[in-house]
Amino acid sequence: MAPQQVLYNGKITTLYSKKPEVSALSVTDGVISAIGSDDEILAAADQHTEKIDLQGRRVIPGLNDSHLHVIRAGLFYNLELRWDGVPSLSQALAQLKEQADNTPPPQWVRVIGGWNEFQFVEGRMPTLDEINKAAPHTPVFVLHLYDSALLNQAALRQLGFDRDTPNPPGGLIARDSRGNPTGLLIAEPSALILYSTIANAPKLSFEDQLNSTRFYLRELNRFGITSVSDAGGGGQNYPEDYAVVKNLNDNGQLTVRIAYSLFAQKPGQELNDYSRWLGMTAPGDGDHLLRVNGAGENLVWSAADFENFLQPRPDLRPVMEQELEAVVSKLAEARWPWRIHATYDESIGRFLDIFERVHRQHPINDLRWFIDHAETVSERNLERIQALGGGIATQHRMAYQGEYYIRRYGRESARRKPPLRQMLKMGLPVGAGTDGTRVASYHPWTCLWWMVTSKTVGGTVLHEEADRLTREEALRLYTHGSAWFSHEDHCKGTLEPGRFADLAVLSDDYFRIDPDEIRGLESLLTMVGGKVVYGTGDFARLSPPLPPVSPDWSPVARFGGYDSRSPVPPAHHHTPIMAADGRVWETGCGCGV
Repeated sequence: MAPQQVLYNGKITTLYSKKPEVSALSVTDGVISAIGSDDEILAAADQHTEKIDLQGRRVIPGLNDSHLHVIRAGLFYNLELRWDGVPSLSQALAQLKEQADNTPPPQWVRVIGGWNEFQFVEGRMPTLDEINKAAPHTPVFVLHLYDSALLNQAALRQLGFDRDTPNPPGGLIARDSRGNPTGLLIAEPSALILYSTIANAPKLSFEDQLNSTRFYLRELNRFGITSVSDAGGGGQNYPEDYAVVKNLNDNGQLTVRIAYSLFAQKPGQELNDYSRWLGMTAPGDGDHLLRVNGAGENLVWSAADFENFLQPRPDLRPVMEQELEAVVSKLAEARWPWRIHATYDESIGRFLDIFERVHRQHPINDLRWFIDHAETVSERNLERIQALGGGIATQHRMAYQGEYYIRRYGRESARRKPPLRQMLKMGLPVGAGTDGTRVASYHPWTCLWWMVTSKTVGGTVLHEEADRLTREEALRLYTHGSAWFSHEDHCKGTLEPGRFADLAVLSDDYFRIDPDEIRGLESLLTMVGGKVVYGTGDFARLSPPLPPVSPDWSPVARFGGYDSRSPVPPAHHHTPIMAADGRVWETGCGCGV
């Protein structure tokens, strides 16, 4: 039988050991049916076969983010002004002013993470005066990673914050000499103050959430993302907040494969959450586009070691052991895999003590449980993870927080954080991702660039050359490596016969361009299961249409998403960095920026 589609005249990186590069492949029923030379593959086509000329372009397996908060991000994408990739503070503030002028009450202007001051040519944060000048009347909330947020005076009035407003647990409201809130919120170290504050702003209607999610998925497709492991999130309730992606899947409008984990929502009620969910669903429920993956990344709130390197490492309370062991035992007994947020080796060691105890009662070595993040994990704890059959989902958070880490722990400590080379040497399952959209950008090419160059977005080099990954190693982690974490490494992550036809045709040759140009890559044509989900340039005619952005005042309609125009990081040498509260600290004293 002739294939339904043939893609030919390309440079196709398959990551398949028997044929690592070919020029053509064929697709039947959403699955790759053959790979080889143009002559071989075209010979099997007939008059009904769709033929796509790749025009000599580099093709890669579809990218798979092993840690992205995609479901939550989709619900809010059309509300958010993204500073991801914006090259200058002046441009960012101009966007803020324009959006404030065009945002109707009672809506807010929200800049929700994915950026830092080191990406700006000015090398500094915006000041509260600048934000108030840009938006004197419309409430503004600017989230800086998960360490702080800036609110203008209109937002403070809307929230009712005044000199009598108490500091919430784990957070600080900065105040002037008279005790009035300035607009700076600081996580010390809990991020609760940040996401509980923005939760007070208006949400989109269900119809607009559908539109918002479609546009966010198209943004991911724009960069070649075809799969995601969703890590849940605070305020992301099951099953209510999953209705949008379920609706899109039911209507054939889901353009990214999503394997999602269920995230405990209420401190002290985590075991009740999981007991209830175990009776409602199970890992694997769903289909190849939308399915349950397991539990996490938050299993119990007492185990949350927040990744704010501007604050000292949090020391988890003794109650953590009891609470986490109860949940993990329940999950292991029910054969549910889990993922758990763990930034610091000290936390990981305590978690592994629990996992080892549970393993003796309910073996976990075949569940594919895993650690998320693991920036400071030790070799000893890597060995313990491996002995229990676990893996590590790693992200490019150090690309956004490397300067902060160096400031607190020193340059030498920042080397090999996280120790990717050691993980690969040991043969551990490792997946790549971003932890977008708040503590870092969802932009996959910044992550691939970071793994290859070890640079932060501010240009600081973190690792010696021997500890950096090759381009093929980095790509493999972002494709087949990530598929392990959703139990799908048998069906995706490589372009070989029998695997899903998930692929991206790139704007330039990933393997040949200058390393710093990796950040500027995009997809010209993205396919999920042989279905074109994004096309531009010479492939634009193949791209499925989207409805207009709604609401029509959305920042997405005006500015789009990630700004790819300035992929090379600015060089900051001996540049003072000004914090939002006016404090200044130097970056030229051994920090490499």
